[in-house]
Amino acid sequence: MLTRNCLSLLLWVLFDGGLLTPLQPQPQQTLEAEPRENVVTMPGRRSSAQRVKRGWVWNQFFVLEEYMGSEPQYVGKLHSDLDKGVGTVKYTLSGDGAGTVFTIDETTGDIHAIRSLDREEKPFYTLRAQAVDIDTKKPLEPESEFIIKVQDINDNEPKFLDGPYVASVPEMSPVGAYVLQVKATDADDPTYGNSARVVYSILQGQPYFSIDPKTGVIRTALPNMDREVKEQYQVLIQAKDMGGQLGGLAGTTTVNITLMDVNDNPPRFPKSIFHLKVPESSPVGSAIGRIRAVDPDFGENAEIEYNIVPGDGGNLFDITTDENTQEGVIKLKKPLDFETKKAYTFKVEASNLHLDHRFHSVGPFKDTATVKINVLDVDEPPIFSKPMYTMEVYEDTPVGTIIGAVTAQDLDVGSSSVKYFIDWKSDVDSYFTIDATEGTIATNELLDRESTAQYNFSIIASKVSNPLLASKVNVIINVLDVNEFPPEISVPYETSVCENAKPGQVIQTVSAADKDLSPAGQRFSFRLSPEASTKPNFTVHDYRNNTAGIETRRSGYSRRQQELYFLPVVIEDSSYPVQSSTNTMTIRVCRCDSDGTILSCNVEAIFLPVGLSTGALIAILLCIVILLVIVVLYVALRRQKKKDTLMTSKEDIRDNVIHYDDEGGGEEDTQAFDIGALRNPKVIEDNKIRRDIKPDTLCFPRQRPPVEDNRDIRDFINQRLQENDVDPTAPPYDSLATYAYEGNGSVAESLSSIDSLTTEADQDYDYLGDWGPRFKVLAEMFGEEESYNPDKVT
Repeated sequence: MLTRNCLSLLLWVLFDGGLLTPLQPQPQQTLEAEPRENVVTMPGRRSSAQRVKRGWVWNQFFVLEEYMGSEPQYVGKLHSDLDKGVGTVKYTLSGDGAGTVFTIDETTGDIHAIRSLDREEKPFYTLRAQAVDIDTKKPLEPESEFIIKVQDINDNEPKFLDGPYVASVPEMSPVGAYVLQVKATDADDPTYGNSARVVYSILQGQPYFSIDPKTGVIRTALPNMDREVKEQYQVLIQAKDMGGQLGGLAGTTTVNITLMDVNDNPPRFPKSIFHLKVPESSPVGSAIGRIRAVDPDFGENAEIEYNIVPGDGGNLFDITTDENTQEGVIKLKKPLDFETKKAYTFKVEASNLHLDHRFHSVGPFKDTATVKINVLDVDEPPIFSKPMYTMEVYEDTPVGTIIGAVTAQDLDVGSSSVKYFIDWKSDVDSYFTIDATEGTIATNELLDRESTAQYNFSIIASKVSNPLLASKVNVIINVLDVNEFPPEISVPYETSVCENAKPGQVIQTVSAADKDLSPAGQRFSFRLSPEASTKPNFTVHDYRNNTAGIETRRSGYSRRQQELYFLPVVIEDSSYPVQSSTNTMTIRVCRCDSDGTILSCNVEAIFLPVGLSTGALIAILLCIVILLVIVVLYVALRRQKKKDTLMTSKEDIRDNVIHYDDEGGGEEDTQAFDIGALRNPKVIEDNKIRRDIKPDTLCFPRQRPPVEDNRDIRDFINQRLQENDVDPTAPPYDSLATYAYEGNGSVAESLSSIDSLTTEADQDYDYLGDWGPRFKVLAEMFGEEESYNPDKVT
């Protein structure tokens, strides 16, 4: 197949006769080759025995991008060996862009591009070609795949995707110091021509910086660029394709370069002498002035340290650095006195904290200036001779006794007299007084060391000529102790002894305490009182180290005989005058085991059974109490249940049917339930004993008077019996039917109020007296109402 463009063709050999093969092998053409007509054939099918001729195999075509011609761009031509030129072969095209981008002439096999292509959008297209018989619609050749590549043209300029750039480089850097590397990207094909070969150059920024045309590395071009002269630089970089040749496309970007500071400048004082005026009343630690050295560097390179050079007056002042302003702040270390010295002169040195060794050759990175301070006279308050006064006085000292004095002077020129007084806020109770002129301090109250051992108050001294000028001093008065309290036994005052104690056994070690302020080496002595020395029970052993031991003098103590012992102990101190006291210790006799461990000290424990502890006895008592409570609750519940049952039985007016599982004795057994009373009203109760159960006790029923035979009841029962016998709806088994028939002919007649008279006044209750003694009270009640009725006519 022959191509008619200036693109190169790549051909190779196909071994299958069904693939596209050229009639004449053609070498790959260059872009500048003259277009020539090539004919590419597609060999037809051959028999397997026929020898296949080797030919060149094609797999790609080329087409120019951005084609702007009026006619479709010719790509190439397909031809099959079976095509005899009579119109029996049809060529088809399928794949990427078939029909939309590329078309094929079905008869001639010519391929055209019907629209403009962009290589940056799609660099190649993969298509498939086939020859088909027009009549049979069957393929004459196997489908073959080939590629159409879009030939690149220089239609894209280089672009800096990361621009604009920001970079920095230290000042005073040597020539060639690395700054930054920039990179431009060209979308054209880097494998074809020079369309994507980029060359870098500087349009703006010379002669300070240079750039490598191939790599885009920016470097310094001048030595010793000073940040203090110029800090910011803006460099304009150009990237041009086609190797920088004329006609190439170009893109630009901006690089902002900042010179970083280095410590290349020492601090310098703007003047050599600084004058300061300071009042003599300035407090210690206060700032009295500021000086400043100038350093053109930036950041930590401009940090300055100030120091006072040892010399005249340097020990009275101190200097520190203000971190915000880098100024030297001069502070007062000691108080100033105009009357003593009126002026001071010293030197201050300023130096950098962070030095750069590369610039040591420039010179020392420090500077020196002189500071002169003039002290101003100020009218000052009086000055006490001591910063604090400490005095001592014995307790119980008489009121008005002088215990000390304070002194203050006015040191100003033309000194004034001084007046003293006590600050009432510090001595509210006025225990002391002070002489306003002499400054002597005296007691105003009796002092008690045990109440207050130390007093701390302030004394104020002011000028008589100017009372507003006053100074204050603290006075501490320690109250000395006088031995006025006897020593006493420290806790405990009570101890115990075992019944089985042995003679000489120490049962308690005691110590003493004294309310007085005991001097160093204070000693306490212990002994028994004279009245207790003759008793053979206990003794006191003085250990001579301010402690003593209580020891037993005999073996065996009995709680039954004596439970408590009272031991008087006499304690003396060694101060003057000697003070002593008698302290009574209580010793309780306790029961102990063989090791001396106390088991019980209570008197009640004597009467407890041996072998049971108090806890065990308490547990036993609790169990007994719980059992008694359970029994009481059980009995109460039984009584309550019985009472409820009786009340229910009496109040229930229904028939009570009693069920039991005893087997009856047949029809002859008439003792279990005698219904003879229903048959014969005269039969009430015959004191018959049931024979089906064993009677508990033999009790005779109460005899009732017989009643007359009442036929109404018998007739009523017989009538109901006949009705049930002839009733077809009655159940086919025996049933108990209860009939509540009152009957008639009662002696008391009916008690119902249905047939009663309208008013009580119309009723006659005289018949109640005929009912017998049981109705006597009722008859008397209604008889009295009748007799006292005022409406009744007598």
